[in-house]
Amino acid sequence: MTATIPHAASRRRSSVAASRWAQPVVAFVTAVVLLGIPFWLVVVTASKTQAEAFEPDLSLPSEWRLLENLATVFTEGRMWPAFLGSALVMIPSVLGVLILGSMAAWILGRRRGRVMSAVYALGISGIVLPPAVVTIVLLLRQLGLAGTPLGMIGVYMGMYLSTVIFFVTGFVRTIPAELEEAARVDGAGPVRVFVRIILPLLMPVLATATILICLYIWNDVFYALFVVGGRLDTLPLNLYQVASSGLYLQNWHLIFAYIVLMSLPLLITFIVAQRKIISGITSGAVK
Repeated sequence: MTATIPHAASRRRSSVAASRWAQPVVAFVTAVVLLGIPFWLVVVTASKTQAEAFEPDLSLPSEWRLLENLATVFTEGRMWPAFLGSALVMIPSVLGVLILGSMAAWILGRRRGRVMSAVYALGISGIVLPPAVVTIVLLLRQLGLAGTPLGMIGVYMGMYLSTVIFFVTGFVRTIPAELEEAARVDGAGPVRVFVRIILPLLMPVLATATILICLYIWNDVFYALFVVGGRLDTLPLNLYQVASSGLYLQNWHLIFAYIVLMSLPLLITFIVAQRKIISGITSGAVK
């Protein structure tokens, strides 16, 4: 009887150790399958010649031509005007939703009651309710904003304001109210309290919201096609318009090279701000 107890305990310890090793291995394999394989497909296809990339696969190119393909796309693919168009739309949209959304989240996170709960539910309803594209286009035409960057900025701000409110409200509730009370005792008004006390503390969660909204706007082609299509070039619109004609006709190596260049700004932003992004996800979004 006494011999079986240590044996059972050792088996439990071995099973626990095996499970500790199994979880990171499964996570690593899942990440490789879901992220590594598509990334590898994009890079190797962008590095091939037209003949080798005619049917994209995971095989290595006979000769790496990534830099040459990137240079061809950048010089002949009208990427610079499209980049400026994307930046013209994305930067004001992101700044607008961050400022307005964080202000609204501050109020919603501090006030209590049924009315504020209803307002909060209405504020985050845009996460689950899809925008009506036809109605948006008709409204912009009535306002004279159809086909303009200002109209596109308004559409994006309306679409992603709910995301910022959802992320930031949970984070605001974790900030001690005593900090605001101390600032008010010192004579600070609401604007100064928000700018000097609340906003610096919101930087991690705002970094998370920034990268998510930038990702949505930077890669959007559907809404941009209906609102500003033909009047303003963005990177996804430019790729969509020329992928079936001209330089990109059956040139999968150039299409994938375009995707690599288009992804670089967001990739660099994520690498630079990854610590704040992860901190914002773990500290605010789940609370």
